[in-house]
Amino acid sequence: MKKLLADAGENPLAFILPAGKKFITQNLQSVDAIDTPVSIEFYIDKEKENFICECLVRTRGMVHGIEENEASTSLIYLYNHQLFAMPDADTVALVQQFADTGKITISPEEWPLQLHDFILPLSKDYKTDFDPSLLQTIKGAEPEVKLFLSERGDYLVFRPVFSYKGYETSATGKHIMLIPEGGKVLAIHRNKEKEDIFIQRLRNLHSNFITNEEEGTLALKGAEILKENWFFLFVDAMKDMQVPVFGHEALRNFRFNTAKPQTKIFISSNTDWFDAKVDIMFGEQKVSISEVKRALAAKQQYVQLNDGTLGILPDEWLKKYALLFRVGEGSNNKLKLSQYHKSVIDELFELKNEEELQFELEEKYSRLKDFEEIYEVPAPEHLQPILRPYQVAGFQWLNYLQNINWGGILADDMGLGKTIQALSFLQHYKNTNSEMKALVVCPTTLIYNWENEIKKFTPDITYSIHHGSTRTRSYEEILKHDITITTYGTLRSDIKLFLNVKFDYLVLDESQAIKNPSSKVTRAASLLNAKHRLCMSGTPLQNNTFDIYAQMNFLNPGMLGSIEFFRQEFAIPIDKLGEQERKAHLRKILYPFILRRTKEQVAKDLPEKQEMILWCEMGDEQRRIYDAYRNDYRDKILGTIDNQGIGKSQLTILQGLMKLRQICDSPAILNEEDVFENHSIKIEELAREITEDMSDHKALVFSQFLGMLGLIRQKLEELGVKYEYFDGSTSAPDREKAIQNFQNNDEVRVFLISLKAGGVGLNLTAADYVYIVDPWWNPAVEQQAIDRTHRIGQTKNIFAYRMICKDTIEDKILKLQEKKKALAKDLISDESGFVKSLSKEDVEYLFS
Repeated sequence: MKKLLADAGENPLAFILPAGKKFITQNLQSVDAIDTPVSIEFYIDKEKENFICECLVRTRGMVHGIEENEASTSLIYLYNHQLFAMPDADTVALVQQFADTGKITISPEEWPLQLHDFILPLSKDYKTDFDPSLLQTIKGAEPEVKLFLSERGDYLVFRPVFSYKGYETSATGKHIMLIPEGGKVLAIHRNKEKEDIFIQRLRNLHSNFITNEEEGTLALKGAEILKENWFFLFVDAMKDMQVPVFGHEALRNFRFNTAKPQTKIFISSNTDWFDAKVDIMFGEQKVSISEVKRALAAKQQYVQLNDGTLGILPDEWLKKYALLFRVGEGSNNKLKLSQYHKSVIDELFELKNEEELQFELEEKYSRLKDFEEIYEVPAPEHLQPILRPYQVAGFQWLNYLQNINWGGILADDMGLGKTIQALSFLQHYKNTNSEMKALVVCPTTLIYNWENEIKKFTPDITYSIHHGSTRTRSYEEILKHDITITTYGTLRSDIKLFLNVKFDYLVLDESQAIKNPSSKVTRAASLLNAKHRLCMSGTPLQNNTFDIYAQMNFLNPGMLGSIEFFRQEFAIPIDKLGEQERKAHLRKILYPFILRRTKEQVAKDLPEKQEMILWCEMGDEQRRIYDAYRNDYRDKILGTIDNQGIGKSQLTILQGLMKLRQICDSPAILNEEDVFENHSIKIEELAREITEDMSDHKALVFSQFLGMLGLIRQKLEELGVKYEYFDGSTSAPDREKAIQNFQNNDEVRVFLISLKAGGVGLNLTAADYVYIVDPWWNPAVEQQAIDRTHRIGQTKNIFAYRMICKDTIEDKILKLQEKKKALAKDLISDESGFVKSLSKEDVEYLFS
């Protein structure tokens, strides 16, 4: 056939020359050239014994047989003066097989092979219908899911495959799968709902998956695969879904050793240390202790093996052994652990697997095991009627620590009688060691508390107060008394004097005073010569995990390793990253050395304590000053952070916070060139509370700012309200005088106290109202202040008010406090809060 195209306006006209005709104009016949190609379909039927494959052509919704083509070539399809193009060259070659009769006949003998090799492959590319007698339809079948891995550059590619009756299809395959079964064909409608559920669950495993819709694959960049052990979470997820994963062996960048680690540990002990010989094998590959420690430090759940593969450290292995490797010192295949890590050894012993663990526990460990149980030791006879059951248990715990020669922290809640428990034990110790020499170091506010408690509960113990300008300079004088009571400041000044004395017991009261390991007072305390050491603190953890380090290092040197080790292994992961596993590990180490009971647990007879917020709404002038300072500092601070980073901006941040908090109290206490008048909603509210709501009740009023206390004093004097007062500059005798007057003089209704000077150690049970005028970061400090009155001996209900200026820095601090309460509670069940380092987000929030 020959064809001629001619232009006729906008639409081309097509002409054909009928077969056998001479090529002249009058023999040409016009046809319509249709720009839409035909589509080819096939119909499979059965005629008697034979099977028929018929080729059909669909043109504009009409179906014709391929043999009806009026053209003399299979390159086009001509019918009823309409000319259609074929879709492609492959289709042209295919339909040529059907050109004569439009069908192919297949014998019964050839049918199974032709069905498998010709018909079914045909159905993947062309619409293929079967006569109902040949077809069996299946719907709702459950696909078997497989996942294939491959690498493409820096990416790991995930290709899901779905199998029905042993025949596989990708996510982009046809919706209906045709599968031969005997002489028939199964038409399986794929269960797209189940397939999509798997694909979505796979996609949900990582937020950075890249989807290739055309290929039906997902891909992740290599860095994302190994970040935070994601690959192992993926493997576990596939196991949970019972989806086999193929292609591991062909990977180059993600080669994992399939063997589980086999661990053998041989533990022996000497005088002060446990030694552990450790062998870890992944099949034939051995890994060193240093490699494991390096992986744990990097938060990796795998180790590099010598053959280039990566050895997986399963979760159950990490739970069992990670703490051993973190606290132990060593490399190669030897670990060394301090006796203070006994709880770690105990846990391994409890999880003992005879194939993995072998213990050679000598006399030292046996002795420790003997003292595992805290034996009941009778308290001094004259104290037995006085001590409560939990105080007797505390006394016996102190005796246990003395027997095993360890130091510990008595961390009972404020007001539960830590002093009497310590004195009970010191009395017991003196009864068997008549030449007892003990040193008690405490804040200045607690000197007379210790004196009064000794006089009241252990009067046959001799004591002296080593404080003030008239104190002795002779260590012989110290030796004349059973207990010497001094302050942290005096200890630091007189350290050379105290170094000449060998003490039986060294007691640090409110031991959070030595939480800074580099401070002079911490160094001084650590230099003292004492057989036994004891710390006492209701809030051993005030701000962060590092608070506990210096106290434990003082009690049991070397227990928590070096400062840098503790910082990297515990402080940073817990405080900065919030890692629960590290927190649990540290709790296991600390557990034997901290005894803490709360009021709720042991002091059911304490009156109820109600804590409330007293919201204060600033007046116009106070608000105007506040807003001006806030805006100024916000711009300055955020600019400093952007230029120098959060670490170098602390001073500016703290300065801004301080100014805003002072304005919340009163702009008059600002130390500025401009002098502001006393605009203070808090003083107005406090005056109203005292004169209108308190009746004859007594109140403690705490403020961190001496200037604010001064303004409140002026107001009380104007109102004629009698009060007592002390701050950090008040001498110890004057403090004691003020305390006694407040406790015993009914006319004195208010006690003004600076928060730092009066936050610990005071018994002020005459009061039943507490006002925290300017709340600050640390809820623990506020709780200490409230607990000056909520103590044993109190018979009245307690009402504690935090005065908060609405929509100010104080309001925001109150909300942030709730985020700061988890650490101490998790480590030692302490309800007190603490403050972590501020983030830029915190700063933006506070100054917004």
